[in-house]
Amino acid sequence: MNTQDLLLIEAERLVRTRGFDAMSFADLATAANIRKASVHYHFPTKADLAVKMISRYRTDVAKELEAIADAAATSADRATGFLTLYLVALQKGEAVCLCVAMSAGKNSFDSKTLTELDAFQDMALRWLIEMFRTNDGTIADVQDPEREADALFALVEGAQLVARSHTDVSKFTDATALFATRLRKE
Repeated sequence: MNTQDLLLIEAERLVRTRGFDAMSFADLATAANIRKASVHYHFPTKADLAVKMISRYRTDVAKELEAIADAAATSADRATGFLTLYLVALQKGEAVCLCVAMSAGKNSFDSKTLTELDAFQDMALRWLIEMFRTNDGTIADVQDPEREADALFALVEGAQLVARSHTDVSKFTDATALFATRLRKE
C-alpha cells in the first residue's frame, strides 16, 4: 500500500469516528510514521484531502451497491442490502458513514468538497430511486420512487447519527424497523 492510500484510509477512519474537524495532519503523520510536512506533499490542504477522500469513498460505496444489486434476487433483497451496508458502517456504534460525518459539518467546507458530498448523495439516491422504480412487488406500498428514495436515505443517515451519539446500534435498527416491515420475502 502506498503512503497516499494509507493516509486516506487513516483519514477516513478518523473522520468516521471523530469528525473532520477533529482529524489533523499530525494524526495522519503519526499513523503513517512520516513527518507532518510529508502529509502536505500528498495533500497540500485539508480541503484537498477531503475531496480525494470523499471521491474514493464514493467509488467504493458505488461498487458495494453494485454488488448488492447483482447479488439480490428481489427488490426487498436490495433494500435489505442497503440497510445492512449502513448498519455495518456504524461499526458497533463507534463510527458513521464518511459522508454522514462530513455532512454534519458541511458549513466549514469549500465548494469542491461540497461538490463531492453532493456527488456521493446523488449516486446513492440514484441507486435507491432505481431500486424503488424497478420494485418487483417485494417492497410494499411504493407510490413515488423519488420520494421513497429521499425518505430512506434520510432515514438511514439520520439513524446513523442517533445510533452513533448513543453508541448503540439498536437505535439504528429500531429506526429502520418500520421500513423493514414493508419488505416481503419471496
